[in-house]
Amino acid sequence: MRILIANDDGYLAPGLAALVRAIEGLGDIDVIAPEQNASGTSNALTLGRPLQVYQAANGFQYVNGTPSDSVHLAMTGLLPQRPDLVLSGINNGANMGDDTLYSGTVAAAMEGFLFGIPAIAFSQVQRGWEHLDAAARVARSIVEQVIALPVDGRPWLLNVNIPNRPDADRLPRKLTRLGRRHASEPAIRQTNPRGETIYWIGPAGDAREAGEGTDFHATACGCVSITPLQVDLTDHAALPAWREALGTVA
Repeated sequence: MRILIANDDGYLAPGLAALVRAIEGLGDIDVIAPEQNASGTSNALTLGRPLQVYQAANGFQYVNGTPSDSVHLAMTGLLPQRPDLVLSGINNGANMGDDTLYSGTVAAAMEGFLFGIPAIAFSQVQRGWEHLDAAARVARSIVEQVIALPVDGRPWLLNVNIPNRPDADRLPRKLTRLGRRHASEPAIRQTNPRGETIYWIGPAGDAREAGEGTDFHATACGCVSITPLQVDLTDHAALPAWREALGTVA
């Protein structure tokens, strides 16, 4: 078993170190992560400049690019062989609902999935790394479960959100769907020292669809949320209506 571990908080993030420690003994581990915090970069690849890869004193490799860059390079030249599993995290804060579209943590796992490798993204619900050791125990338990499953050759992608609790590893686990958020809060307008107007993206909005069965509901009820994800964005249900409206052939 060869396991690739990445993240979006950067190679020095406590969540990455905790995940690596938690997974020790389950296989040969490669760590390739961004040099700096790259939260919110989604699936971006760096195409306008070359990338450099460095080695940290602890053996981790880090890339001056995005989370997707890290996994993409690992798959296309850095690793001597393809991993059997890609892990990402443990992220500093939730990746639920619409967050998954922006998340670098999910994107790193998704990059492995796009290469045909099973992948899991791990996040803590609250920021600040509180009870990170318990979240790491959850991650190890889930990894132990999935590597024991029969191998059918098809990749899969799981998004896991873990409440920041000391008993996180003893909480129920629920299979969930993605919820939805309200629109983000207004942009924050400021003036820099040169008198120029600058803007900060506002905080994420509150949960809008957070009913039973969603990731928001599960974590609010004190459960670990596990959401299977897919990449296909096609609105299959709308295809017939659009075909008729546009007069296109099937």
